[in-house]
Amino acid sequence: MATLYEFSADTLDGKKIDLKKYKGKAVLVVNTASECGLTPQYAGLEALHEKYQKRGLGLEVLGFPCNQFGGQEPGDALQIGAFCQKNYGVSFQMYGKIDVNGDGAHPLYKWLTQAAPGLLGSEAIKWNFTKFLIGPDGHVVKRYAPQTVPADLEGDIEKLIGGK
Repeated sequence: MATLYEFSADTLDGKKIDLKKYKGKAVLVVNTASECGLTPQYAGLEALHEKYQKRGLGLEVLGFPCNQFGGQEPGDALQIGAFCQKNYGVSFQMYGKIDVNGDGAHPLYKWLTQAAPGLLGSEAIKWNFTKFLIGPDGHVVKRYAPQTVPADLEGDIEKLIGGK
């Protein structure tokens, strides 16, 4: 079975990152959008990132912009980065815009949706801000619905890294 560490992705500035750099850390992967009703979740994601970075605990938040849901991420990489910084002070790693569903879905998302199907076994991502929590071993622990606010993930995150 594959792990997170077998994938790579391009950042907003086009730099390819091998995801094995996150080995040994819990990782929260989120498909994001700048013009969605759930966009304020950026603030909660940033709060999680800051909290666990300050404590020196291993949690990385990875944002993957996607324009497949109502065209709610129309901007280019520069616009997305500026929006995230200006409006939410995002300091967690943002990646380049990708597809999360269909034939053109990024390989990471093909793996995530197979490893943790959604409601009624559906593999498709239903909307922006679907979240996947990945353990320090690189395996998917849990999938969360778009409406699940980031603060509600803290219990599961603590279970993974709280003892460090």
